[in-house]
Amino acid sequence: MEQLEEKIKRIKEDLDKAKSDLLKAETRLESLEKQEEELVRESRELGVEPDQLQSEIKRLEQEIEEELEKVISMLPQELKA
Repeated sequence: MEQLEEKIKRIKEDLDKAKSDLLKAETRLESLEKQEEELVRESRELGVEPDQLQSEIKRLEQEIEEELEKVISMLPQELKA
């Protein structure tokens, strides 16, 4: 009988832990969903749809590279490394 009670106790503890883990996971998911909503809103405020972020980043990187090349070309020869 004692073994059965111990087994029931362990099962109850495991169930309590699973409930606690589920609650933590649901809370984390809710937090991540709010973060996602905020990032989508900020992206749209900047005029970029979320599914276009990668291409926009690449475009901006290319633009920065081109502008840097222009600046370097304007430097006097003795300042170029």
